[in-house]
Amino acid sequence: MLLPVIISGGSGERLWPVSRASFPKPFITLSDGQSLLQKSFLRACGLDGVSEILTITNSDYYYKTQIDYNKVVQSKIITSFILEPEARNTAPAIAIAAQYAVNIYGNDITLLIFPADQLIEDQMAFCEAIERAKKLAEKNYLVTLGIIPSRAETGFGYIELSEAINDADNTYLVKKFTEKPDMATASSYIASKNHLWNAGILCFKPQVFLDELEKHANDIFTTTTKIANTWDSTLIAHGLVELDRELFAKVPNISIDYAVMEKSSNVAVCTCDMGWNDVGSWNSISDLMEPDNESNRLSGDVYAYETNNCLIQSNKRLIAALGLQNLLVIDTPDALLVANREYAQEIKQMAGKLKLDGHPAAKEHKTVFRPWGHYTIIEEGEGFKIKRIEVLPLKSISLQKHEHRSEHWVVISGIAKVQNGDEFSELMPSQSTYIKAGQKHRLSNENDTVLVLIEIQCGHYLGEDDIVRYDYVNQSVSIT
Repeated sequence: MLLPVIISGGSGERLWPVSRASFPKPFITLSDGQSLLQKSFLRACGLDGVSEILTITNSDYYYKTQIDYNKVVQSKIITSFILEPEARNTAPAIAIAAQYAVNIYGNDITLLIFPADQLIEDQMAFCEAIERAKKLAEKNYLVTLGIIPSRAETGFGYIELSEAINDADNTYLVKKFTEKPDMATASSYIASKNHLWNAGILCFKPQVFLDELEKHANDIFTTTTKIANTWDSTLIAHGLVELDRELFAKVPNISIDYAVMEKSSNVAVCTCDMGWNDVGSWNSISDLMEPDNESNRLSGDVYAYETNNCLIQSNKRLIAALGLQNLLVIDTPDALLVANREYAQEIKQMAGKLKLDGHPAAKEHKTVFRPWGHYTIIEEGEGFKIKRIEVLPLKSISLQKHEHRSEHWVVISGIAKVQNGDEFSELMPSQSTYIKAGQKHRLSNENDTVLVLIEIQCGHYLGEDDIVRYDYVNQSVSIT
């Protein structure tokens, strides 16, 4: 049996302003309408011997992940989740996955670990590579996939090959890992023809990995073992494990390569060529799009004149480009990126500065997803904020109150069930209600169509943290 484990939640700061803390890279939708996360899920569904797919993600991304999966889910596949209270890098996440697998299956299973934010164009080649990796995992190797490089690239990690395990299968022992070398070093690696790109895709028996983890990163092994010992068997049976915040905070924040792979003498690599793309920058996104006659990649309402080799992406409004060359122009409702293509990798530094300055565009979009649906900020200013709210069928916002703001709700479509203090009412389209500051209230949609309303907030403080919740109702999104 093969258990694919999707590691989801990388910030993808090089893809700002679309990728943000509350809407990271795996949720980015490509031109075919599917997100990177959905593509990863379907890729796992296409492998032999898969009956369950485990996703490890931040608790803040759980509901959006469910919604994405629900659009493409395969009925035969069980979807399970481990929710992290905070990001602690790949080593803790993979250690937790191995603990989960041993807890349920013992060592009678093979784990396949891969990121949620990569693109693989050749599914057949991917499946073939995984079959080779599984054979090595059965021999108690920690197996990684290495991509045959097509160019010198400073943004990728590299794997140096040692002696061959099986020439016919293109499998080798690993001599050395190198993380993101400079251009001169990367060029020498390409010339040597003895280095592969590190895809970050791993395959192993869970107990074999845990033994190596105990040997090379005992602090991670010990802490994740303690975490696994706290799990409720009922939650595991229902496919949802929430990690203990206090214990998880004690796990070292370190990548799997630094913690285990670089230290172990038991690592093998499968050489493969499967159309791998880590979609790590806007230039990578550009390469996925069909160019026009001027080598431009245009998406949305874009008019270009005397413009060449540009990626221009419009969210809604018209973009008119005149006389531009070699630019990235990425428009969102609240942020516009204009960058020279040569600076695509440095966008991460720009996003980091926004985060350091506490700018809201580093964290959230104007549209924010919640368990019950989503809201979009239409306009805000001193003392007011206007939102468009959509509540999914048979979902409800928690019973809550706000200390510093009042709210006006106007129904646009659907029927709203409103609790306002001790009073209950139904609001039809064009009807409204007023909720004063400090009043307990709840909004519910008890129908099978989406409820849409406009919310007008008034007050001297309008932060999202001005909320006291009393309970949660109908917040889960089922996957069937």
